[in-house]
Amino acid sequence: MTNVIACIDGSNAATAVCDYAAWASQRLSAPLTLLHVLDHSRYPVSADFSGNLALGGREHLMEELADLDAKRNRLALEQGKMMLEAASQRASEAGISDPQQRQRHGDLVDTLAELEEDMRLLVIGKQGEEHEGIGAQVGDNVERVIRGLHRPILVTAGEFQAPKTIMLAFDGSATSRKGVSMLADSPLFQGLDCHLVTVGNNHEWLDEAARQLEQSGHNVQTATLEGEVEPALHQYQQSHNVDLVVMGAYGHSRIREFFVGSTTNKMIREAKVPHLLLR
Repeated sequence: MTNVIACIDGSNAATAVCDYAAWASQRLSAPLTLLHVLDHSRYPVSADFSGNLALGGREHLMEELADLDAKRNRLALEQGKMMLEAASQRASEAGISDPQQRQRHGDLVDTLAELEEDMRLLVIGKQGEEHEGIGAQVGDNVERVIRGLHRPILVTAGEFQAPKTIMLAFDGSATSRKGVSMLADSPLFQGLDCHLVTVGNNHEWLDEAARQLEQSGHNVQTATLEGEVEPALHQYQQSHNVDLVVMGAYGHSRIREFFVGSTTNKMIREAKVPHLLLR
């Protein structure tokens, strides 16, 4: 687990993804890998029109369609290389030495799963090319990535702003206690003010978690909120100008239940700042 991996595509989020990944790479002293994946559902390696009865025996038409498909794939490949080169230059200008570029053809989640062993942190935008401009909807690939991986995932929102204040949504679960340890130990959060926030009756571990963070040098502010989890957390984040939200991605607590089933998108969908999701 050494690399910060940034998912680069043609969406408007790619710039922020690159910037947050460069920020994380520097703070973690970890290599940065810029990854572009050509989705095989949009860009198949080879086209097979043999099952299309409407084409009949028009072999020349099938050949032309195959040629067009191959040309489309080549153009997508070249476009991806250009995006990676632009991201690499941007990362270099931010102070990253020798950012690595990787281009793969296949399924995004499968590709990331193959790279998971060397992944310290994944950075991805909340909307990819497929869902850009569709309200605040979270991309299907993003939801699949959150479900499929077991590494910390930083989901970007808006333009890059170097975080100075973080908020941990704490529910007393093993995952949130793991989050406290990560905040205490990781150089990613060193020197950042921390808000330790819970919703409802999760007091049992709160004071202990606050002490652990204070002992690691964080300036800690605790808060217990009432009401519905998602609006309560977002209101707190906005009213206290929190730059980065840290929370567990799955579970059955009131905080983490919003990531189960069809409501997986709820917290991220309304996010104005990046969210770091833990498993």
